Amino acid sequence: QLLTGRYRDTQTSITDSSAVYRVSSDKSANVTLIDLPGHESLRLQFLERFKAAARAIVFVVDSVAFQREVKDVAEFLYQVLVDSTVLKNAPALLIACNKQDVTMAKSAKLIQQQLEKELNTLRVTRSAAPTSLDGSATGGPAQLGKKGKDFDFSQLPMKVEFVECSARGSKGEEGDADFEGLEKWLAKIA
Repeated sequence: QLLTGRYRDTQTSITDSSAVYRVSSDKSANVTLIDLPGHESLRLQFLERFKAAARAIVFVVDSVAFQREVKDVAEFLYQVLVDSTVLKNAPALLIACNKQDVTMAKSAKLIQQQLEKELNTLRVTRSAAPTSLDGSATGGPAQLGKKGKDFDFSQLPMKVEFVECSARGSKGEEGDADFEGLEKWLAKIA
């Protein structure tokens, strides 16, 4: 939808795909978008392949299924956020709360609050992981956020923003997609 202006049904992919996107505010500015597979068993290996070159990350959340998938969403986001390459490069991060055209969709504000709460829980449980047999800490991932404080996205080294969007639009396939927030963000980071 973002590239062609037309809605297409999609499947969870097993391979990456890329395309050049012309930023609407500036005809000379282009960015290469790489869509990583969403399948659980594949997404981390594809992230591994592309993370070093990423200037920005768009993390898409299904706003309708979010309530039942919050733990899985937070788990994957946690793995992205504590990755040493991602922390070092600190690419801009956009959490795109998709499917806002559906009545039961959760708002970006609620999704942010619940993700912060769930990421805080993950941080606490991960930091309580056992040490190795010789008593030394295992050289695990970096600490998420500020020690002694509840986690929130402002504690990260990268700028994190949330937008509400809809690939389908309010009238199903014929409706206009609502990508304004995403397009503005892409123009800003281009």
